[in-house]
Amino acid sequence: MKDRRGRVQPRSVSDVQMATDIVAQLADSLAQTGVEEGELSYKGQGRKLDDAQSVEEMVREIQDFEGLQALRLEGNTVGVEAAQAIAKALETKSEFKRCYWSDMFTGRLRSEIPPALNSLGDAVMLAGARLTVLDLSDNAFGPDGVKGIEKLLKSTACYTLQELRLNNCGMGIGGGKILAASLIQCHKKSSAEGAPLSLKVFVAGRNRLENDGATALAQAFQLIGSLEEVHMPQNGINHPGVTALATAMQHNTGLRLLNLNDNTFTEKGAIAMAQALKHLRSIQVINFGDCLVRPAGAIAIAESVSEGFPILKELNLSFGEITEEAALALAQAVKDKDQLEKLDLNGNCLGDDGCKALKDTMEGMNMGELLGSLSDDEGEPEDDEEDEDDDEEEDDEEEEVEEEEEEEEEEEEEEEEEESSGNKLSTPASAPRPPDVSSFLSFPSPDKLLKLGAKRALLIEQQVDVSDATKTAEAFLKIASVYKEENFDVKNAVLDSIDALLKKAFATPSFQGYSFVSSLLVLLGLIKSEDKVKPVLVVPGHLHALEHVVRQGYFPKENVAVLEAFMSRNNKALELCGNARNSLQSTLQRVRSES
Repeated sequence: MKDRRGRVQPRSVSDVQMATDIVAQLADSLAQTGVEEGELSYKGQGRKLDDAQSVEEMVREIQDFEGLQALRLEGNTVGVEAAQAIAKALETKSEFKRCYWSDMFTGRLRSEIPPALNSLGDAVMLAGARLTVLDLSDNAFGPDGVKGIEKLLKSTACYTLQELRLNNCGMGIGGGKILAASLIQCHKKSSAEGAPLSLKVFVAGRNRLENDGATALAQAFQLIGSLEEVHMPQNGINHPGVTALATAMQHNTGLRLLNLNDNTFTEKGAIAMAQALKHLRSIQVINFGDCLVRPAGAIAIAESVSEGFPILKELNLSFGEITEEAALALAQAVKDKDQLEKLDLNGNCLGDDGCKALKDTMEGMNMGELLGSLSDDEGEPEDDEEDEDDDEEEDDEEEEVEEEEEEEEEEEEEEEEEESSGNKLSTPASAPRPPDVSSFLSFPSPDKLLKLGAKRALLIEQQVDVSDATKTAEAFLKIASVYKEENFDVKNAVLDSIDALLKKAFATPSFQGYSFVSSLLVLLGLIKSEDKVKPVLVVPGHLHALEHVVRQGYFPKENVAVLEAFMSRNNKALELCGNARNSLQSTLQRVRSES
């Protein structure tokens, strides 16, 4: 403001306040419409854009927008011709960065979507743009739609991509594999240019990825290593896929949010994920709700939470068949989390007493208001049913042992008959029978192991598929079952064979150590398996051999805590191994304290 002589006069307080209010109103208005710098938005306008004529005005506005960085098309329906016209306008927009293109194919044939996406992607590449956000959520385009963006994802336009949002697109396993391969290729090519893809946010909920799709994406995640948010709820992923994701997540140490809600972890997946979480110091939100983590999985997660997560804000383990003991372990695990905002354990199996105990525990730590509702608790599990299951398992174990002993006796009798009748035509009567690894692994005995000779460790190592964690665990238990503390030769033969087997396994890149440990716990009867796997009859040799293994350099020390947690619990499977169990527990504690 100037006076009549042209001198600047100071503004009044009311003028300044008015200007401030106008700026604030403008900021609020921009925030409400979601408009960002350099952004052109047609969000939620419900336009039916079929051909070039229907987008003439839009095309003109895109062409006239200097420094266009973002284009919002969500909430409209775009046909092939309209997409091609829009794409033509984007070909000169080199500053373009953000594609908000969710929910823009409603009512379109699935066959229309790939060519429309191809046109838009080609335009972005031709412009020499460098994308940071690509959002195609809520477009039910299936695997073919992923093919429509495959070329774009592999191009230089996506070397700078930070957010990839593909929620509710129906990609399926095939689409997941195409997507994973594209991301791997993008990372490889961008790394060769000295600026590797550093994706931060990945969203792909409700896509029916299942185990194979999730496993393929896990390989890409492990390679990328820069993820901060991963949202993959409702994808039909079971423990193999969850375990693969767990392995990948530990390579993304900056991860802040992990949402795998409504997939099926079970104990195996939950234990693998619990181990992976130990590597994630920056995690703030963990959503494993409706994931069937069960008590054993919840306890493993509680242990990981208690050891780290200094900035944890939210932990969701609702609807997971968790019992009172596990719920209380989770409550204790969060007691020192100063930034915690919510612990959600609704819909589990606590029962009235368990709910009360949990509430009392949280209130006793002055954290009562952080505990979510327990209104959908499903009550305590039926103990009678569990006891019946345990009895059936014990009966099955006894029958299995008896059958193995009978078959072993028959085999020995046949050997004696052959020797006495001279039926061995291929070898002289005086020569010993050739070593048979398959026979030993089918029906283990100390004598059979010793007869395999000095190369027994190599023979066993060659026989077992060490890329398969479950088969490796089974072989370990069979070898360990013949362990004899008092027999020096047998003891050394067992330990040498186990060392050779597990050294090779843990040195194999595809071998998943977490799966090995969880398979071992299932086979020992310490956790129940969703695959109805029959546990072995646990003998002291199993625990003595395991005690040896945990002291070896090849065994990952992060798995020691899981073994210690399960060995310290009361379990009928370990009742016959009192001394061996105590010795193993002491060793586990010592190894853990040293690491």
